[in-house]
Amino acid sequence: MISEKQSPSPISNHQIDQLRMRLDSWRKSHRPRSRIPGRLWDSAVRLAAQYGLNKTAKALRLDYYDLQKRLNAVIVSSEPVPSFIELSPAVPSPSPECVIELESRDGAKMRIHLKGTAVPDLNALSLTFWGIPK
Repeated sequence: MISEKQSPSPISNHQIDQLRMRLDSWRKSHRPRSRIPGRLWDSAVRLAAQYGLNKTAKALRLDYYDLQKRLNAVIVSSEPVPSFIELSPAVPSPSPECVIELESRDGAKMRIHLKGTAVPDLNALSLTFWGIPK
């Protein structure tokens, strides 16, 4: 009698059968718990993308979560990078304000109240107010 764990693979496909044989051969020639080579994992990931994660993991007797991590890494890295990203305008904030007071030696005063982002040439304005040649 065949137990549940020894039952034939749920997927019968030439590609899966070939990879299963390669994995079995590798498992026989290596110690238990050895790391499976990357080329075998790459083949398993390609099959999982084609036939499904659970069925492939069962058919190849691979850890479901290890195969899932590798499949997700391939899916994420293969997503195209957008060539255009629309940025929504920033929420308008209250206009910045600034008050500048100038006073000359003779007591004349000038008060400048700035609102918004436009900034006049304050250096030229100050020099003119104080009567200093440019």
